[in-house]
Amino acid sequence: MAVETRVPDDDCEALTGWGRTAPTLARVHRPRGPAEAVAEVAAALRAPGARGVIARGLGRAHGDAAQNAGGTVLDMTGLDRIRAVDPRAGLVVCEAGVSLHRLMEVLLPLGRFVPVVPATRYVTVGGAIAGDVHGGNQHVAGSFGRHVVSLELLTADGEVRTVLPGTPLFDATTGGLGLTGVVLSAVLRLPAVETSLMTVDTERARDLDALLALLAGGDHRHQHSTARIDLLARGAATGRAVLTRGNPTPYDALPRRHPARRAPLAFRPVRLPAPPPHVPGGLLGGASAGLFGALWHRAAPRAATGRLRPLSGVFHPLDAVPHWNRLYGPEGRVPYRFVLPYGREETLRGIVRRIAERRWPVLPAVLKRFGPGGPGLLSFPLPGWSLALELPTGLPGLGAFLDALDEEVADAGGRVSLAGDARARPEVLAAMYPRLGAFRELRAALDPRSVLVSDLSRRLGL
Repeated sequence: MAVETRVPDDDCEALTGWGRTAPTLARVHRPRGPAEAVAEVAAALRAPGARGVIARGLGRAHGDAAQNAGGTVLDMTGLDRIRAVDPRAGLVVCEAGVSLHRLMEVLLPLGRFVPVVPATRYVTVGGAIAGDVHGGNQHVAGSFGRHVVSLELLTADGEVRTVLPGTPLFDATTGGLGLTGVVLSAVLRLPAVETSLMTVDTERARDLDALLALLAGGDHRHQHSTARIDLLARGAATGRAVLTRGNPTPYDALPRRHPARRAPLAFRPVRLPAPPPHVPGGLLGGASAGLFGALWHRAAPRAATGRLRPLSGVFHPLDAVPHWNRLYGPEGRVPYRFVLPYGREETLRGIVRRIAERRWPVLPAVLKRFGPGGPGLLSFPLPGWSLALELPTGLPGLGAFLDALDEEVADAGGRVSLAGDARARPEVLAAMYPRLGAFRELRAALDPRSVLVSDLSRRLGL
């Protein structure tokens, strides 16, 4: 669907999601400094202009939830203070622009870690709340909103509100995509860790049925679990995957001469050179994506248990490469993330089979087993199977194919992720999100002037 990019002035910037698709132009305002930032944000909400305002963090969302064509975008990364940490109680008070990466740097030496680990650590706390992000530990820890003790929210009327779990405003804000207000700060509850290592088990699954059986039978023994599916494999190998599961490593489990015994809580993520601004064709685009998927599967051990690996290498291997989305090439990739309830495995099999039959150059998709969803009215997780994949833009028939998948997912009681979406149609939304009406009612009462708007909210009528 085409998105309006015209703006009346030339003081604007081009913004996209992390997949480098659906570019739009907006005026970007960057509040700086704790003293004046709240006043600047409030001023922007008081005078939103005809196209409104939306907050934005580090720009890692794949969709258009943090874009606002022709309007104003508030870059909140200047509100980046960690105000207080209580290691004994496992609490941190921080501003919304603090990244999960920064939290890890500060918290790990104190024996604490972030409660939810999404696919990248370069996500702000405000963005994690707005998207109610999840990670490989969703089946045991839930999504991000479950670990928020309280938050400060600047609403469209200029009022700063302290929002607590169990209230309608909290439920609308966690997963609310920034449409209830601008998150200013939050208090988070943190899990304890003894080292910065994970004890990891890796296993190959010969096909999708074998993978689902492994996940259903053993996930309860692991805090983190992720499977990467080769979507180019067909026939008897359809849905073959590499399953990686692990738990935080306790200090006493370290081998006697392991170097981590001297500095068990050191956080030293690998940093590689950034790719050039323009990678011709994209190293992860075209036929190379299919080759990458095949090599990924063959390089994985058939079975390996008890390997000690750094947290950053387990959770965020691509974060080692700055601006790694350049590897997609100039055309970018379209994300597609959906979840199907347990009992709908045949629908999942059919979707995986049809993608494989098309022979599209798809990078390995990520399958996770979800536990209970969060309280957010528009939160993505529900108990079931979640599959996340990315497809090159410009594939013949891609739009119609994904529209058909939307309807199939909705008919099966599932949903697509709004935080990662840039193309879904509004017709299927109510079936996917049964609490959509409650969200719209609360938002209309809270923001009658429609100050807070985004490309996504316009497209889907949120």
